[in-house]
Amino acid sequence: MTPTEQYIHVLTRVDVGDLGLLRTHAGQALDESVDGFDLFAGLWWPLRQKNERAPRREVAWLIAKVYAFCPIPHSDSDFLARQLGRCQPNREPGKGRHQKRFDRMLFLPLGRIEHALQWALRCVASNRLTIDWVNLTDDLAIWEREAIRLKWAQQFLQTNERNETC
Repeated sequence: MTPTEQYIHVLTRVDVGDLGLLRTHAGQALDESVDGFDLFAGLWWPLRQKNERAPRREVAWLIAKVYAFCPIPHSDSDFLARQLGRCQPNREPGKGRHQKRFDRMLFLPLGRIEHALQWALRCVASNRLTIDWVNLTDDLAIWEREAIRLKWAQQFLQTNERNETC
């Protein structure tokens, strides 16, 4: 199991009370709350001690918060961008707004993407779809690379070209 898979495995087994605590830290930095820091450290630090290739702290904290916000089941190869493409409304004007929100998300820096990810996860959850949390974590770990954002755009657009909307 890769370090990212291990992290997602641990995260998906967090109890409901701790997910609620993580949700209360939406939009906050890790150092803003002792309770949030302690909970996160218990999830992430043991993996980081074993393997320095574990997701970096900033990404792991973001994933913990958005997973707690919307704990969608994990499914390999259900990439977030592709799933968002499947959720796009079939007709205008909703289709245009959906795509514009997705496009804006692609231009956000990692430190400001949390709210956009919450929107994306709400869309996926409302359509009863799953996502690949490992892939999402790995993509966000290198979010600064243009190639990742291009990959997301291609996945979103290819889904729409095949008319796989919900």
